[in-house]
Amino acid sequence: MTTTALAELPGRPCPIAAALEIVGERWALLVVREIALGSTRFSDIVAGTGAPRDRIAARLKALEWAGIVTRTPYHDGPPRYEYRLTESGRALLPVLDALLEWGKRHAVAPDDPDRRPRYRPMTELMKRGSR
Repeated sequence: MTTTALAELPGRPCPIAAALEIVGERWALLVVREIALGSTRFSDIVAGTGAPRDRIAARLKALEWAGIVTRTPYHDGPPRYEYRLTESGRALLPVLDALLEWGKRHAVAPDDPDRRPRYRPMTELMKRGSR
């Protein structure tokens, strides 16, 4: 697992700032969400996030370097990989649950036509044996 030295952070350095250095880029937590939901292949992660392929490739490399995801080959020619959350990645699921609750209350209108009646918490999905 990669860590960030507080002395290297600008402004008021704290663990929040250090965490955001690792997972604060726009697509990082959405990549974690997609893997937790069972999208373990690159094309499925891209489709689930809606992000450009190059951004997801960069995020996956950064998340792997940080010890949040691992990749394992599933095809040799051309090389293709599946991604899984590490223990560190699974530890982010309560953060996603908190963002989900905050988003339901403060970021999405109750009458939004695309809003689902119920969202399952990420931690509940992992307990049920989802990736």
